[in-house]
Amino acid sequence: MRILVWGLGYVGTVSAACLAKAGHEVVGVEPNPTKVESLNSGAGFIKEPGLDALLAEMVGKKRLRATQSGSEWVAWGDVSLICVGTPSAADGSLLLDHIRNAAADIGRGLRSAKGYHVVVLRSTVFPGTMRQQVVPTLEEHSGRRAGSDFGVVVNPEFMREASAINDFYAPPYTVIGQLDSRSGDAAAALYEGVTAPLRRLSLEEAEIIKLCNNAFHAIKIGFANEIGRLCDQVGIDSHAVMGMVCADKKLNVSTAYLKPGFAFGGSCLPKDLRSLVFHGRRAGVALPILESILPSNRLQIEAARIKLHEFRAGKIGILGLSFKPGTDDLRESPVIALIRDLWQDGADLTVFDPDVELDKMLGSNREYLERQLPQIQQILRTSIEDAMSEREIIVVNQKRPEFVDALGRLNSSTAVLDLVRLQEERTASGSFRYRGISW
Repeated sequence: MRILVWGLGYVGTVSAACLAKAGHEVVGVEPNPTKVESLNSGAGFIKEPGLDALLAEMVGKKRLRATQSGSEWVAWGDVSLICVGTPSAADGSLLLDHIRNAAADIGRGLRSAKGYHVVVLRSTVFPGTMRQQVVPTLEEHSGRRAGSDFGVVVNPEFMREASAINDFYAPPYTVIGQLDSRSGDAAAALYEGVTAPLRRLSLEEAEIIKLCNNAFHAIKIGFANEIGRLCDQVGIDSHAVMGMVCADKKLNVSTAYLKPGFAFGGSCLPKDLRSLVFHGRRAGVALPILESILPSNRLQIEAARIKLHEFRAGKIGILGLSFKPGTDDLRESPVIALIRDLWQDGADLTVFDPDVELDKMLGSNREYLERQLPQIQQILRTSIEDAMSEREIIVVNQKRPEFVDALGRLNSSTAVLDLVRLQEERTASGSFRYRGISW
């Protein structure tokens, strides 16, 4: 099939590369000229394991290319995947400007399209967005009718950063929210080589499932952390407690995320929680549990700050800046908030993350980092040795083998605040003085 992918962020770039690998002809549509130039040269511009090699291979085989303007390509294509960003507004709603712009461009292209073109919304949105926003925009700019002249589908993605390629080929399920069966059939054909159950839903059901999944993940993390804080106060081993909760496979379903530790972050969980809370308030529906999760998550950052002050250590080294290893995506990484608080407290800080290289970061990701941490160039180190040198305490924010090895070489006078239970993975020769968050 001939596929247009609108938006070359994480979701769009990985989707484009994987669809090209499956044998489709793919054109990425992206207004950022630097990204277009980079992709067309076969080079990646985001950090994702295996992506650079896959992009180079697909561009080399002429299955993948990029352009800044996509309207004139619509007549060429069979399917348009909208993968643009939907960032949070100040009130928690999702900003849909990029989606509307992409829909308008596709609509203009549909005017000259002779074949049946299917528009697939892959971006995360609140229910009603496709029917109330995207379809009217497509019809207005095309002069055509959805369901008869062109197809419409909602196809949420379930890819995690740092494992996105594997997740593309092996998702928990493939969700096709279809306006009609003809639209759904065309979208389902994109994933013929993907081994996963196929679920066909309504447009609105497909739109909300990603929000619900992420809210559930966030609830599990927040719940475990609240139990952890309570256990910490009354002297109970919270990991033993949560181990029993997780042992109930009949009712508790899954052990994923149910481990007390540090706050959650990233580009999905906080944003999707805010969206659900915003729309719940607007609809007059009380959502007290959902409304409590982000404040509870912020308390986990404050708890780590208090722990550090209990150590009475002024010189602090922090290992891990992004919200998880394998990515340089810093959006809402909780350790950034911790660093900001500690800096305001007057702490002497150093930071190391092998995935965060300032001279290679582009666009909004670097702007976000410099806006959140204006002092980043002063505190960021290029080697783990420099970040740990002459520190009184080391804060570990990511599980990495190199962090285990480095901590094993620490002298006995340096404490470790372990936010990710790294001690469970340390080698037998490691002998660092473990002082972890105990809840």
